[in-house]
This record gives sequence, structure tokens and C-alpha cells, in this order.
Amino acid sequence: MLEDLTTAAFSPTSWPAAYPKGYAVVDVETTGLARDDRIISAAVYRLDARGEVEDHWYTMVNPERDPGPVWIHGLTSEALEGAPLFQDIAEEFTARLAGRVLVAHNAVFDWQMIAREYARAEREAPVRQRLCTIALSKELGLPLPNHKLESLAAHFGVVQRRAHHALDDARVLAEAFRPSLKAAAASGVRLPLHECRPLTEWSDRPAAPRIGQQAGYGGSRAGSWRPSRKRPACPYPNPGRYEPGGRLKQGMRVAFSGDTSVERELLEDRATEAGLHVASSLSRLTSLLVTNDPDSGTSKVVKARQFGTPVVDEAAFGQLLADVEPASEG
Repeated sequence: MLEDLTTAAFSPTSWPAAYPKGYAVVDVETTGLARDDRIISAAVYRLDARGEVEDHWYTMVNPERDPGPVWIHGLTSEALEGAPLFQDIAEEFTARLAGRVLVAHNAVFDWQMIAREYARAEREAPVRQRLCTIALSKELGLPLPNHKLESLAAHFGVVQRRAHHALDDARVLAEAFRPSLKAAAASGVRLPLHECRPLTEWSDRPAAPRIGQQAGYGGSRAGSWRPSRKRPACPYPNPGRYEPGGRLKQGMRVAFSGDTSVERELLEDRATEAGLHVASSLSRLTSLLVTNDPDSGTSKVVKARQFGTPVVDEAAFGQLLADVEPASEG
């Protein structure tokens, strides 16, 4: 059936009017995975409405600090020392992203790294929507053994030449995204588009080692994305568990597990604003677990199975947030 779907994608078809008019397939390599890590290289493949390549662009970026896991991305301090700073390439980056949907593999990571770099440069990232190719492959029901880029590439016969090199990763993703997009269009699949809210907050702290000074990967970081804050206590009593198919009710205890497309902190803020209790752990009192990977072995997912806690994914939770039942009076 899946082969029929992929074959059908290349047949003449009326293109869905609601689909975006252009895409920017992006890959960034970074000094690490934390909020305070920096971009060290970036690549963009611009695609038209049907996924055909228009052009591509690549740059290294001087992170003004230790490059992190050189054994992964191959970019040494010496290679990056003469590279432009992010603020020097921000205008060109903007021109390549503007008016397009950002496409990436695990798009929330690339988006957050890009948004933070723009915030540091006191600019606003020109991205309003993103599309994660992991989420799209799930929508299409592709029989992938895992969610790695190499598995998606192999499914569509795309040869990866230099893994963890931004330009080649972006090329591979662009070539795998094109048939995915056509398959989605042929079958009328709604694209898993997510809102991007540009980040504007940034507070400086003592700088981490500059390029040329060695620091341990995962050690000290330069700056903090947001000051930590204590979430206000939920004013409503816990009404119990969420009933599948029903509505959320103010006071329900909600826990989150794994990666989310919307930044986790923003998702938790929305839940709090709706009158829900955001729980950092899962117990028998938890009303609902939100996770995009219910088959993972995280402690929260395991406990949810043990306790029989209802589980929904992020998209379903977003819909539930739009209609939260008020807490009972008295």
C-alpha cells in the first residue's frame, strides 16, 4: 500500500491549495545540544511549492567559543576562527528563510538554535511555520526502523555522502522531502505545520571559552536563554483523570515527556494559563501524559503504562487546550 502511495505521488495530480508556496530545508551543526550552545555551520536548500530545488547555500559560523564535539561535525577551532559571526550572516540567512516554511529533521531543535542566534544578534528570525520530516514520515506511515535521517534517506534511495556536514545533510533531507511532499499531496495528507514564535529574550552571563580555548563538551555555557522561574501553584483542585474523548478540566495534572514541536516551556505556559497543573513527574494522581513517542522507554511513559494514565500526543493536546472545562464551583 505504501509503495502505491509513493508511486501515486508522482502521477499528475491537482496540488492542494492549502499547501505552502515554498520551503527552506535547513540543517545546522552546533557546539552541542543545550540552550546555550551555538551554531557553527548552516545550510539552506530553497524549494518551490512542489519541492523542487531552487538553490542552496552554506556557511560556517564562528561561535566565539569552543566548537564542541569535533569528532562528530569535523569543524575545528582553526577552521572556524576565520568564519563570519552569526550577526554577519544573519541578513543572508534571513533572505533565504523569509516567506518559507522551515523544514528540518527534528525541526524543533534547528528552529530553537536559529531563533536563539537571532535573539543574540538582536534580530527576529523570519520564520512563522516549521515542518518536521519526522512528523511527516509518521503522517505518511513510512515503514522506517527508526527516526534517523539516514533511515529516511535510505527509504527513498538517497545516498548520504557526509553525515553531520550541514550542506550534505540539507541536500539529503531536500531529496527525501520532495517525494514525501508529493506523496502527501497525492493522498491529501494535511502537512504537520507548527507555529514558530520568534524568541526575543536573552541575558548574558560570563562567557564560555573562546575559540582556541579548550572546554569540555557539556561543560560551562555562555549565557542563559531564560531566567528560571517558579511556576505559580494551580488554584484548582485535581478533578481526576482525563477521560479519552472528553474535555480537559481546570485543575487536572498534566505531565510531558520527550521532544515537543512547540518549545516545552511555551507548551507548559499554555497549560498553566488554561488552569491546568503542570507536573514535573508522573504519579497515580496524574490526569494525563503528553508525549509524541508513546513507545519510548522513558520513566514517565513506563509509569503511565503501570498506572493506566491516559496518553495523548502534542497535536491532540493542543486541540484539547482550546476547550478546557472550567473548574467546578464550591
